[in-house]
Amino acid sequence: MRHINYNHLLYFWTVATEGSVRAAAHKLNLTPQTISGQLKLLEDVVGETLFERSGRGLKITPAGKLLEQHADEIFKLGSELTHRIKAKGLGQSSMLNIGIVNSIPKLISYRILQPLITREDTLKLSCCESDLEHLITSLAVHKLDVILSDRPMPTNLNVKAFNHLLGSSKLAFFGQPDLIKRQSQQQTNAFPAILKQAPVLMPLHTNALRGSLEAWFDEHKLNPNIVAEFDDSALLKAFGQAGTGFFAAPSVIAEHIETMYGVRKIGEANTIRENYYLISSERHIKNPAVLEITHRAKHQLF
Repeated sequence: MRHINYNHLLYFWTVATEGSVRAAAHKLNLTPQTISGQLKLLEDVVGETLFERSGRGLKITPAGKLLEQHADEIFKLGSELTHRIKAKGLGQSSMLNIGIVNSIPKLISYRILQPLITREDTLKLSCCESDLEHLITSLAVHKLDVILSDRPMPTNLNVKAFNHLLGSSKLAFFGQPDLIKRQSQQQTNAFPAILKQAPVLMPLHTNALRGSLEAWFDEHKLNPNIVAEFDDSALLKAFGQAGTGFFAAPSVIAEHIETMYGVRKIGEANTIRENYYLISSERHIKNPAVLEITHRAKHQLF
């Protein structure tokens, strides 16, 4: 079995990004004939035509487009690897790339990751938010080191990754003071009866908590009026701050929520817990920084 030559892949990738053999040859300081010859060898290896003539230029084929996407990943990883090796050799800061599921409250994410900010070394954090499936794809191609999630990795994904439970928190309900007063006059100020037919802000159905919240409302026969749904927890709280509706959030950060958003805690749903996980490609975490945040989350935060 013949394998793809790294140099051949570089020549192909440069032609694809520069748009022509001549431009690629100029960038690589090679002759166009050399580039064309190497492209032909690469096509022989993959068994597909990578470019087609289009007027005076070249048009990349579907097979070439697929190869270009993989080449992008390969050369990006190569660049990151070189950067990390140089940084360690020169005593410069290293980077920890963390994906955060966008349904996790921002304050929870900060409190989990905060120990990394106060470390004495020069570790830098790179944090990005998205849905869990997109983040797992990035973890699989090593764009991310770990993922912070509010649910474990789905079992139907063909990705080698492992769940590390950090801890859990009960859910509390909050409301803007005027909203609480109005609802108390219409119903009662007792919890959870105050939520009966009350305006409520909810996470989307894709959120891990949505089903649990709906079951809890049904159990207590509350039949709330769901006035809006959100995939971003900070936006949900902003609407709650404006008095649009009651909302649920982790009780572990209740005091901060009350202070930050000017709302009041009205009670806790003791039977609902939100879990937090660190998802990594390692069964046993070895990175000292990641070990530190998992230890602190388990023994201090939660």
